[in-house]
Amino acid sequence: MIDVSTTYLGLKLKTPLVPSASPLTQEFDNIKRLEDAGASAVVFHSVFEEASREGANEPPASSAALDRYLDFLCRGKESVRVPLVASLGGTTLKRWVEYARRLEQAGADALELNLYQVPSQVDIAGSELENGYVEVVKAVSAAVKIPIAAKLTPFFTSMSNMAWRFAEAGANGLVLFNRFYQPDLNLATMEIQPSVLLSTPQDLRVPLTWIGMLFGRVKGSLAGSGGVHSGEDVLKLLLVGADVTMVCSLLLQNGISRLRNLESDLTGLMEKYHFKSVAEIKGRMSQLHSSDPAAFERAQYLNAVKGIEKVVLTGREAWRILSGE
Repeated sequence: MIDVSTTYLGLKLKTPLVPSASPLTQEFDNIKRLEDAGASAVVFHSVFEEASREGANEPPASSAALDRYLDFLCRGKESVRVPLVASLGGTTLKRWVEYARRLEQAGADALELNLYQVPSQVDIAGSELENGYVEVVKAVSAAVKIPIAAKLTPFFTSMSNMAWRFAEAGANGLVLFNRFYQPDLNLATMEIQPSVLLSTPQDLRVPLTWIGMLFGRVKGSLAGSGGVHSGEDVLKLLLVGADVTMVCSLLLQNGISRLRNLESDLTGLMEKYHFKSVAEIKGRMSQLHSSDPAAFERAQYLNAVKGIEKVVLTGREAWRILSGE
C-alpha cells in the first residue's frame, strides 16, 4: 500500500496536498469541501494589517476585519479536523506580533507570514528590507508557540542566504514562492486596473529549482507553491525535497473536487515508478543527492543554450529541405 503521508511544520499530514491562501478559503463552506476533497491542511486567506485599519485612530487589533477573521478561524476549527494555517501580512513589527498572538489564541495550528513589501523607496537599501523581514520572523517566533512558515518572494539577491537567515531566526518552514498580482493598463480608459493571472505548469520551474537547492541545507520544512496543476507537478516537487505542495490556481479554474483527482494521480504515478512512500521520494533528486549538482545552477545554462541552438539549427535545415533551397 502506498503511503502518501508527510510532515509539514511538525504537523502530521495525510497527503502533501495543501490548498493555499486564496478566495476559495474566504468562504466558510469551502473549508469543509476542501477537507472532504482530500486537503491534508488548509491555509486560510490572508488577513492584512492595512485592511484591518478602519480609521486612523482605531487600534488595528480591535477592528472589524480582524475580528471577522478570528471568528472565521474559530468556526473553522469547530467544523474540520485538518490543521488550519492562518495567513498574516503586517506592516509594523508591533502588529505582526499582536496579530500572531491573537491568531494563535483563536486556534490556528500554524502561521504563514507573507513577507513582502514593494521596495518603491529609492533611499531604502535591499539589505535594510531583508533585515526587517528577519526581525519580523524573529519577533513572531518568540511571541507564539505554534509553528510559523515564511512565505517568500523569489527576488532576493541571495536566496540561499536569506533562506538560512529565516531558519536561524525561528521560521519552522519556508513557502516558495509567493505569487503577486501586478496591475495592468486599460488603454480604452487610460486607467491602471488589477489583472489576475493564474499560474500555469511552467511556473513550477522557480520553486522546483530553489527547493532542489535548499533541501538538506536549511532547517525546517519546504513547501512548493506556484504551478501545481497535475500529479506530475506534485511528484516533481517531492523529488527535489518539498514536504508539501500548495494548490490554488488549479482549484480556482477547475473546482475543489479536482483536489481528489490530484491525489489519485499522485498515487498512480508512485505506483508506476515503484515508490512506496512520500518519505522515500523526498529529496531524491535534490541538488544534495544529485549526480549532476550543476544542473540546478548557472553551469547548466550553457547546456540549455546549446540545446536551443541545436533545435534552431535543426529547424532551419528542415526548412531548407522542404523549400528546396
